[in-house]
Parts: sequence; structure tokens; C-alpha cells
Amino acid sequence: MDSAKSRILDAALGHAAFDGWSETTLQAALTDSGTPAALGRALFPRGGVDLAVAYHQRGDETMRTALAAMDLSETRYTARVALAIKLRLEAVDRELVRRGTALFSLPQHAAEGARLIWGTADAIWTALGDTSRDINWYSKRATLCAVYGATVLFWLGDQSDDSSETWAFLERRLANVTQFEKTKARVQENRLAKALFSGPLKLFARVRAPVSATDLPGKSKT
Repeated sequence: MDSAKSRILDAALGHAAFDGWSETTLQAALTDSGTPAALGRALFPRGGVDLAVAYHQRGDETMRTALAAMDLSETRYTARVALAIKLRLEAVDRELVRRGTALFSLPQHAAEGARLIWGTADAIWTALGDTSRDINWYSKRATLCAVYGATVLFWLGDQSDDSSETWAFLERRLANVTQFEKTKARVQENRLAKALFSGPLKLFARVRAPVSATDLPGKSKT
């Protein structure tokens, strides 16, 4: 993250807990960090929304760094995903996430919020070494978006020691996904099912992962 941008975000954290991710928070952060208003506006043109986006993306980066420092070669894949989500939530402040969740639940910012969740899911799978390039690239991230989103909402209301109830909730959600994948595999091995879905399966086989971050619906290629 750009040093000036990071400095402003650092200054905003104490204000966002009280004033939310807002223009008030941005102006206070610019004052505290001694940043000229013109530069602050250039770095955060949408004010508090861009501050919230930057905070979310910092959490993704912190999670990636933590995972990169770990040897997970002996860890089963479901446990790796659980660890990644745990590291992601431990990288952020609960109240600041609560403020961000409120902001991105507004209709005008809902698409931005969905994009950020997708970005987190992509960051997790990429950090874990996902090599899929077909439709599984999309299905893995879509599934993880649902698991991560539900876990965040549970975590925001969790008052247990060390968020133990959140981690138990996460394990249950991942167990549900694992069971679904096993059922899907059995269906795909069934001759009748293969015959019934031969047409759709051929269509899905043509789907490929995006070439770059801009090669996604709603993303500008310019």
C-alpha cells in the first residue's frame, strides 16, 4: 500500500470506530497525519468508502503475509482454509469491520462490498496455491464467499472467549461444503447422471478462469 495512503488509513482507525467510515473520519485522518487535503482527496476520492476499502484490502494482505510464513504441507486442505479465514479475521478490528459491514450493506455500496468479499476469497485460494483454471476457479471462490460472509456475521456477534464459537461455526460450515463436494462427486460418477447432464457439463467445460484481475464481469479493462 502506498506510504501516504497507509499513513492516512492508520490515522483514520481511531476515528472510524466512533464516526464510521465517513467523510468526518477522512478529514480527521488528514489533519492527524498532516496530509494536504488535495492529496487526501486524490487517494480517497470517495471519502470514507475508499477508507473502508483500503482497510479491507489491508486485512487481505496481512492474511497473505501470515500464510506465506507458514509451512502447511502437512495440513489437510479444509484445515488450511479454516486457518486462512481465522488469520483474516484476526488481522482486523471487530468494531471497524462492524462499521464497514454497515456501510457496505447500503444499496449504493452493496456491489462494492460483494466485490471485496470475492477479493478475499480469491486471496485465500491464491495464497493456498489453487491451480484450477476451469469452472472450479469460480465455484471455489463463490463457495468460500458464502462461508466467509456467514462467518464474519457470526463473528461480529460472538462474545465467547477467543471467539471459540466462531471457529466452531466455521468448522461446521466447512464440513457442510465438504459433504456437498462428496455428494457432487458421487453424482458425477453415476452413469445416469452423466447422461442427463452431458450437455450442461460440456458447456461448463468451456469455462475458464480470468486471465487477470480485470478479466471479470464489472471490471474495466482500461
